[in-house]
Order: sequence, then structure tokens, then C-alpha cells
Amino acid sequence: MKNPTNLFKAALKERRHQLGIWNTIGGNTVPELLGGAGFDWVLVDCEHAAIETVEVLPALQAIATSPKVSAIVRPADNDATLFKRILDMGAQSLLVPYVQTVAEAENAVAALRYGPHGVRGMAGMTRATRYGKVDDYFAVAYDEMCLILQIETVQGLKNLEAIATTEGVDAIFIGPADLSASMGLPGQMDHPDVVAAIHDAIERLQKLNVPVGLMALDPVAAKDYIARGVAFTAVGVDLVMLADAAQDLRQSFDSPK
Repeated sequence: MKNPTNLFKAALKERRHQLGIWNTIGGNTVPELLGGAGFDWVLVDCEHAAIETVEVLPALQAIATSPKVSAIVRPADNDATLFKRILDMGAQSLLVPYVQTVAEAENAVAALRYGPHGVRGMAGMTRATRYGKVDDYFAVAYDEMCLILQIETVQGLKNLEAIATTEGVDAIFIGPADLSASMGLPGQMDHPDVVAAIHDAIERLQKLNVPVGLMALDPVAAKDYIARGVAFTAVGVDLVMLADAAQDLRQSFDSPK
């Protein structure tokens, strides 16, 4: 059988905008629900969420019940061992957090490639190989890999062009929250200086023809970024949505003053 096509990577190449949602609740039920909600991609977050690497496998299997939806995984760190495990589970798209230098970008690229061009360990009986059924998997696997690097510091922005044009990097994701902290404005994602830095990064990446994405939970801001030409946008987080809905429900029973 052929190696599965990475629909997310294909859409990036075709310059089709993709709308996404963040999965931070462990298990397989929530990612399955999110996969069926009509978004183009679901990100399984192992960095800031209480989701361990071992939980990625059932999440990927759950999302796969919606065959037109892409799964992206954010590892806890830019670490080849974490990548190896997640890739063997069948993930084809990784969002690597906190990349600040070309060397870090090159390390991420190497971790996705088998030797002699990289350091990914080889294992045959994995979900990635469809348990040995994918034809010539070790030669073709990298063709469908999508590497997204997250830029979320002032240093990362200074090195933006060099990181984005590192061979093997497919896209850049701007992290507004950590960027605000790095700029001395923690939590102020809507501060004019932070917004200006994001707009500048988008323009710089567009000049390089490198796809750029970000998270914007405010629909107005999200639509503005989409209008500016970002390639992929996360517009919701499962736990945030649950908390908001629970609070709204409770408040609907408060007696009017």
C-alpha cells in the first residue's frame, strides 16, 4: 500500500487556508469529537496540556475516523526521542515549540529523517508503516512529513528568515502568548507592539513564500489574520471552550438583579 498523503502539507502547497482547533484534553473521545466538528486540522498538544506522549496514539486513531481532517502533534520539546515515538505512532505533521536558532531548526529537520540524512531511529512494525504494509516506507516516509516550527521569542523573530528558509522547514507558527512575554508584555497578546511584531513577521514570511500560521481565539482577530493571508489558523481550544460554556450555563441561572 502507498504511504498516506499528508493532506495538511498538500493544502499548504496549494495555498488553501486551513482552520484548526487545539486538543488539550487527553483520551480519545475529545479528539474524535473535534475531528468530526468540521475543522481542517486538530492539534494534539503535548507541550502545555496534560497529554503524555503515550496518549498521542489513541488521539491520532480517533482523529483518523474523520479521514479529511489532518492531525498535528506538538511535542513537549524539540527532542529527537519524542519525535521518534510520535512519528512511529503515525503522525506526519509536527509543530515544534520554542525554536530560536537555525541550529535548533536543523536539529528538528534531522529528527524527521532517517540516516544518513538524519537521526530518526528505524522500526518496522509501527502504525506509521501500517504495521509493515506501506511499500518502501523508509524511502518515502519523509515525503509526507510536514515540519512546522513555532517562533515565540524576540530572538526567534530576529532569526526568522534564516529559520524559515532552513531546508526541510515547511511552515512557521507564531506563538503570540510567549512572544508577548519575551517582549516584556506577558499576557498582552493584543498590545499594539505585540500585534505589530506579528504583522511584521507575517509580511516577512510572505515575502519568502513560507506559509505562516498562528492561534487567535478572538474571532475578530482571527478573521483579520486570515485576511492578511496566513495559511492556517487555530481558532479554539477545547478546554477553553468547555470552561466558557460551563460558566455561561451557570450564569444563565442567576437571578436578575
